[in-house]
Amino acid sequence: MSTLQQALQQAREAGLERIDAQLLLLHALGRPDAGRAWLLTHDTDMLPPAQQQAFDALCARRLAGEPVAYLTGRKEFYGLALQVDARVLDPRPDTETLVDWALEVLADRPAPRIADLGTGSGAIALALQHQRPDAEVWAVDASADALAVAEANARQLGLAVQFAQGSWLQAVAPGQVFDAIVTNPPYIAADDPHLLSLTHEPLSALASGSDGLDDIRAIIDQAPVHLAPGGWLLIEHGWDQAPAVQELLARAGFAQVQSRNDLAGIARCTGGCMMESRRQ
Repeated sequence: MSTLQQALQQAREAGLERIDAQLLLLHALGRPDAGRAWLLTHDTDMLPPAQQQAFDALCARRLAGEPVAYLTGRKEFYGLALQVDARVLDPRPDTETLVDWALEVLADRPAPRIADLGTGSGAIALALQHQRPDAEVWAVDASADALAVAEANARQLGLAVQFAQGSWLQAVAPGQVFDAIVTNPPYIAADDPHLLSLTHEPLSALASGSDGLDDIRAIIDQAPVHLAPGGWLLIEHGWDQAPAVQELLARAGFAQVQSRNDLAGIARCTGGCMMESRRQ
């Protein structure tokens, strides 16, 4: 038998990132909430054979490209512990930028109405509902499987998000308006070679036409009639798409068009304000 420290070292030598190995070992030990600090204080503990076998299997799957969140069934996002599996995308820390921006533009609005389009695991909608208990938050997704995951997370966290199934804003009532519409839609070009390394995640949540902007165009086209005066549309997109998304928003009549950087300093989110109601 090896110690916990030796098991982690072997995983690192096999090519795993340190944090991935630590999270997988905690999962194999049945201590997902113990924290990485616990591993440091128990580094000389022996790893029982059954847990060693489970850990080795998890490491092999991670080295084959499977996300850690799918292997452990959980991911923390904006301080919330979410259930995650292969029916939804693994929530990325950079997407917290979108939540921060939404909270900023809604700071002075009492009981704001918010729509999260393509909610997946529900990460964005649940984070916003948790931060703004007074808000009316709608989570939309075309995938029944994704909505099942998001609804389970809402029940687990006791958050009163409302859900609707359908394609973007076609899922909500014709006259329904929001103070903010936020979305992390598919934005990878269909022929992007990076898709080959994302075989464990749902393709429908990743690819969007020849230039990766088909879904963003659809959302920008649908959003104006569903935004209250002064309402914001905030979109997460690819690392090099900020100029294109800014242009699309400006053409659609949005004001104050701007982008925000992610944790790596890359312009990852772009948004604009609809100054006048376009309700029809």
